[in-house]
Amino acid sequence: MLTILITGCNRGIGLELCRQYHARGDQVIAVCRSGSDELNSIGVRIIEEVDVTDDRSVSRLAETLKNESIDILMNNAGILRSDSIDTVDFDDMLEQFQVNTIGPLRVTRTLSDNLKSGAKVGIVTSRVGSIDDNGSGNNYGYRCSKVAANMVGRNLHHDLSKQGIAVTLLHPGLVATDMTGGRGVSPEKSAHGLIARMDELDLESSGGFWHAEGYALSW
Repeated sequence: MLTILITGCNRGIGLELCRQYHARGDQVIAVCRSGSDELNSIGVRIIEEVDVTDDRSVSRLAETLKNESIDILMNNAGILRSDSIDTVDFDDMLEQFQVNTIGPLRVTRTLSDNLKSGAKVGIVTSRVGSIDDNGSGNNYGYRCSKVAANMVGRNLHHDLSKQGIAVTLLHPGLVATDMTGGRGVSPEKSAHGLIARMDELDLESSGGFWHAEGYALSW
């Protein structure tokens, strides 16, 4: 049985990750700002009032988990504020950086004492953070925050692999959630793929950028 900590768990992909990890017998720590009836019904351990953009909030999480080992840390919390060149709001852009880019770094660094050799760190990023794959433009804040999140993950790979901890960057696919307006594949299918990628992750494959379906993505 593994101990899995997942951020952003009250709905969407995070909720489904909690459900599937719990169903296979793992111990799940669901971290979120506020819970939901669906999350409460799963039967996992829930830690609420955690905001990945706030140092004190994440430090309280670390204090709560003091001396507890985490086998898999899934940085899933994220936001999308759609925009174009004509509508981009720079405050919205900064908010996306706070959640999507700095959030995973803050959580991973603050919980570093809980990660031992053999642990794994996943960052749920996005294919739209690929510069090579950008064929449509728009979504300045989201795209840029995900490009930066990919760099955070690559840096963490270099630092944490020295401690025997593997890191990966994962694109969940276009998933039918509130964030996408219900367009895309089911959260169940996406979460199944993300879990498979985390199961496969080791130090040899650490630092990669992968689609949930199992193929490498270009930077």
